[in-house]
Amino acid sequence: MRPPARLAGLVALVLVLAAPLGAQPAAPPAAVSYGAAPAPSAFAPGLSDSVQVSMLTMLPGRQVYSLFGHSALRIRDDAAGIDQTYNFGTFDFDQSFFVLRFLGGRLDYVLDTAPFWAVLQQYQLEERPIIEQRLRLSPEAARALYARLEENALPQNRAYRYDFFWDNCSTRLLDNVDSALVAAGSPGLRLPPAERPQTFRALLRPYWAGAPTVGTGANFGLGLPTDQVASAREEAFLPLELAAQLDRATVGGRPLVASRDTLFWVPGAGLPRPAPPVPTWAGWGVLALGLGATAVGGWRAHGRAGRWGDTVLFGAVGFAGLVGFLLWTATDHQVTGPNLNVLWAWPTHLLAAVTLAVGGAGRAAWRVYFGTAAVVTVLAALAWTGLPQTLPAPFFPVALLLAVRAGVRAATMAT
Repeated sequence: MRPPARLAGLVALVLVLAAPLGAQPAAPPAAVSYGAAPAPSAFAPGLSDSVQVSMLTMLPGRQVYSLFGHSALRIRDDAAGIDQTYNFGTFDFDQSFFVLRFLGGRLDYVLDTAPFWAVLQQYQLEERPIIEQRLRLSPEAARALYARLEENALPQNRAYRYDFFWDNCSTRLLDNVDSALVAAGSPGLRLPPAERPQTFRALLRPYWAGAPTVGTGANFGLGLPTDQVASAREEAFLPLELAAQLDRATVGGRPLVASRDTLFWVPGAGLPRPAPPVPTWAGWGVLALGLGATAVGGWRAHGRAGRWGDTVLFGAVGFAGLVGFLLWTATDHQVTGPNLNVLWAWPTHLLAAVTLAVGGAGRAAWRVYFGTAAVVTVLAALAWTGLPQTLPAPFFPVALLLAVRAGVRAATMAT
């Protein structure tokens, strides 16, 4: 893969971590400003016995933050004049030190409320269909859920620390429904075991099939925890999987979902169609170009082309390795480390690239460095598909070229 594409993939990872799984900016295009939620005392005497609770599932969109869809709860009570939605997937670009917060995994998300009509209008404009599942909740459970959501929507309570898999806009909705059932004296939710247990990474794969650069960058940055097998409840971190789990959920032996309806439809909506694997093609193209240049002497170790070609190669891989290493060791992200990509993408390759650029890589110490890098990278390539972490396929040919060029450097001690 060319360095710009590789960097784009890493930027995409940051965006995925910052705004995944149904997240949305606080004020996206065509959105409406809804104001603060009322305090609990403002909605006395409460909801009528005809109150209805629904789960809304918004299908994936075209923006990075919308690739995974979105979820929200709808509480409707015509007698009380209420038709309100609640979602935990809103982030604010105006937070202080926003970039540092999301790079460090310390970005706060908030519970946002909005009239249902405004949400429906927004997603119609975005051409993202909404599926509504009406939940079979007793009036007592619905009241408990409403009170809990309204309390959480207060300015002092609405923010929370987002977690990619275990505490996001979908899992919070499921937890709130379950807690409201228990608070009302009903049995809690029962989810049957997953029909086909999958890892978190496998669950994510269909969602970035239409954005292979995003998938490549995310696969690089998401570490070993992503290859754990998710339980049925953990699968609900994805909005579409949450909807599927609710369809199978029971409360006291009865199905939780009373009815399911598609509020509007757009042709071609849903999971993206697989796009051409451009990053994979680019990776193999870089390998072919590098091997060809090496074979015909264009990347001779003593030549200018070889030195600058290796500078770019080791610099790009070193930068990628540094980003992956920092996401693992210097952030609060729970899913970016340990990261076995460091077996081949050494952050120290960035220093090697600088040394090559200034012509100082001819010393014996660098011969040992490049020789070690060649051996370790070859071993990583041989184990590529057998490691407990799934390594991104587009980087495999890049690793092969890195091993070859490191070997050339070690053999010649050239600058």
